[in-house]
Amino acid sequence: MAAERKLQAKEDHRRKLSAVESVDYPFLLLVLLLLTVGLAMLYSASFAQSQYDTSYEITTKYLQKQGVCAAIGLAAMYFFSRIPAGVWHRMAWPLYGVSIVLLLSVLLIGEEVNGAKRWINLAGIQFQPSEIAKFTMIVLFARLTRGFGQRAQDFRYGVMGFGMALMGILVPLALEKHLSAIMLMGMVAVVMMFVAGTSPKWLLAGAAAAAVFVVIYITFMGYAGDRVTAWLHPEQDPGDTGYQILQSLYAIGSGGLFGLGYGKSRQKYLYLPFQYNDYIFAICCEELGLVGALAIAALFAVTILRGYWIALHARDRFSTVLAAGLTTLIAVQTILNLCVVTNLLPSTGIALPFFSYGGTALAVNLGEMGIVLSISRHRNQRKIQEEIQ
Repeated sequence: MAAERKLQAKEDHRRKLSAVESVDYPFLLLVLLLLTVGLAMLYSASFAQSQYDTSYEITTKYLQKQGVCAAIGLAAMYFFSRIPAGVWHRMAWPLYGVSIVLLLSVLLIGEEVNGAKRWINLAGIQFQPSEIAKFTMIVLFARLTRGFGQRAQDFRYGVMGFGMALMGILVPLALEKHLSAIMLMGMVAVVMMFVAGTSPKWLLAGAAAAAVFVVIYITFMGYAGDRVTAWLHPEQDPGDTGYQILQSLYAIGSGGLFGLGYGKSRQKYLYLPFQYNDYIFAICCEELGLVGALAIAALFAVTILRGYWIALHARDRFSTVLAAGLTTLIAVQTILNLCVVTNLLPSTGIALPFFSYGGTALAVNLGEMGIVLSISRHRNQRKIQEEIQ
């Protein structure tokens, strides 16, 4: 009997090891394809600006910087794909504390770029703490979801518990006047709270409160009000507040069905501001046309759906919520950016993942996709039956 039990134990161990599969290759290929297309479009959208900024000597200034960050991000993606999800469960609170410290540090030692003070420069490396805060919020919410269990249906846990954790990050962001990050993180938080089991009535009440906050914020912050005016009536001030959105619409409209051709955009020649950043999708529409724009949107959609598929097949509650949160972050950023570029929403300053210029965001996004890949390794394992609290 002892020999049989030992043999059975070895067999169970072998099955357990075999169940830990390779990463989900469809998701990996989709992420790499997004990165490749994004870098190609970044070069096309930025080379005119690069020439102008370097006295017409270099056309790859922005591509070089983005390429370095892409390499760092790919290394992070590989490294994180080898780390079990349980490690992030243990690190949730320490990361949360570090994020708050970094956000508060912006108020003291932050550098101002394009009129906004949201960056920190450490040893010559400039980054936005808000990008790290988005990730840590998702990790903490996943941990709280597992800890609360069915108690998330109660107001004390499902609203106050999540709400207090969220406010720890949103308050420093409000002091930075970083409305776009507040809006983005609020939307992701609502989705994660819904997945955790928070009652929809409380989520609707929170959405109403958020709407009131936005109205008050816009009323007292002049630049935010200008953005709404430019959104509704860009033609009334085509030389100032409405200039950017009008140039974006010109780019989209001139692309037609099949576009002007890769590299042949006209609006990128310093007509459209931030053509390689927040408004890079307008250049995609101009050069690739409606067909190319729809292909890019479809690529994002398939990647997001595959991310949710991985979340649904995760082996435990924490992994499910973590993968769903990280996927939702990409989804919300993509939807908001596309809506802003096409003037369906006021300008928010939210970049297009994997496409827009921004080293911190790209490296963090790729690292987050590595965590989703790590979770996908256990997609065929039997789900862990966790204790219902």
